[in-house]
Amino acid sequence: MSVTATNHAIRHYHVLPAQRDLYYGGQWQIPRGGYSRTYNPANQDDLGQVAVANSADVGAAVAAAHAAFQSWRDVKPMERASALRALAARVRACAEEFAMIDAINCGNPVREMTKDAIIAAAQIDYFAGLVHELKGDTLPMGPGALNYSVREPLGVVARLVAYNHPLMFLAGKLAPVVAAGNTVIMKPPAQAPLSAYRLAELVGETLPPGVVNFLSGDRECGEALVAHPRVRKVALIGSIPTGIAILKGAADKIMPVTLELGGKNPLIIYPDADLAKAIAGAVGGMNFWWAGQSCGSTTRCFVHRSVYDEVIAGIVDLIPKLHRCGDPTAPATTMGCLISGAQFNKTMGYIESARTEGARLVCGGKRPADPALAKGWFVEPTVFADVTPAMKIFREEIFGPVLAIIPWDDEIELLEAVNSLDYGLTASIWTRDLTRAHRAAAQIEAGYVWINQVSSHFLGAEFGGFKKSGLGREEGLSELLAYTQVKNVHVNLN
Repeated sequence: MSVTATNHAIRHYHVLPAQRDLYYGGQWQIPRGGYSRTYNPANQDDLGQVAVANSADVGAAVAAAHAAFQSWRDVKPMERASALRALAARVRACAEEFAMIDAINCGNPVREMTKDAIIAAAQIDYFAGLVHELKGDTLPMGPGALNYSVREPLGVVARLVAYNHPLMFLAGKLAPVVAAGNTVIMKPPAQAPLSAYRLAELVGETLPPGVVNFLSGDRECGEALVAHPRVRKVALIGSIPTGIAILKGAADKIMPVTLELGGKNPLIIYPDADLAKAIAGAVGGMNFWWAGQSCGSTTRCFVHRSVYDEVIAGIVDLIPKLHRCGDPTAPATTMGCLISGAQFNKTMGYIESARTEGARLVCGGKRPADPALAKGWFVEPTVFADVTPAMKIFREEIFGPVLAIIPWDDEIELLEAVNSLDYGLTASIWTRDLTRAHRAAAQIEAGYVWINQVSSHFLGAEFGGFKKSGLGREEGLSELLAYTQVKNVHVNLN
């Protein structure tokens, strides 16, 4: 099925994929659920039709994935690795193309989306290199007996990903599932599915039919994947309410899940910190590149009162030097837009609540003045000072470009405030005193802690959250192992 965008004024629309159907069993399939539309959040341009999978489509895709699993599970590890490396090479070669597709469809800057494609290729290569780590054990039994364990794949796995990094999540997250010998159904974000169609073309060139499948769709598609009896595991990158719904559905099947959910992450500045670096960390940790749409963003900045005014002034001075809203397809753009009108209204609602509850606006808080951006869901980088734990912008995840700055005096009270929420994904600590840093890191309830750094991820370093920020770990060996099950075999040699 071909598609033409309704507005041809933007020269980059030619990169958008022509194929917009479902992809499973190695073929493009007409969706039983019909089609919907997808849009450019930077200007509301209609980007054309996208397939919507219903429960019948899910059933057909799972059947295809299950059939493929019967042979893929027996493919030698090095052959699985070779196929994944071929996919990684194709993703890397198409990085700029993928970046433009995502910039147009999700509103993040194209130069950052290029990095996403490179990271995704590196993740595929990483898991391809781990295939021989799917090891079992032997248990000493004495003469006449042998006891050993082996790791076996689960079967059909479903992975549902978020809209802030569509290609990176789709390509990178299929890798550990497939490397372990499973087949997978990837559900791209409903708001930004276009890069999934292009990725499906590359999958068709590098992997056997049915090993990796793509179902674009909405809630019905996700719920049907969770409920299907032949789906053996579901993994989500998304919101806490969606994670709760998946857990409830998985309970009926006694099915394992991996959840990477929301965050309301602290960044702590001690009085002895290198303030220039800490200020840069506070700005960088907000991920303004993606309009703050990142579960790992350090949206609560706790600053010791002795350096409080200096840090605020530094943040307000630095932000316009680094981030300004612009056309996501322009290479110079350093800040994109929110994904939708709903997310824009939600963010503006939090900004208004902060004003009403007494926070002091020191930066942003409105749409940018540039008339060229008037049709898009843009919000300026926004900073509130004098935020207290009673305020909504302290307690709730906004998923927008809003930073809350909180003064502190006593370290015990500070850590109580840091840990007072149900979130626990990331944290960042800034101090020259490493003893203090390690002490604070040990007490902070978060799964991923930076000291004198922020935002970076490292291949092999396990990423995941405490409390309601998630279950399980990703980006390391444990993610690969999580897509296997252990079987014990006892042999009586007598």
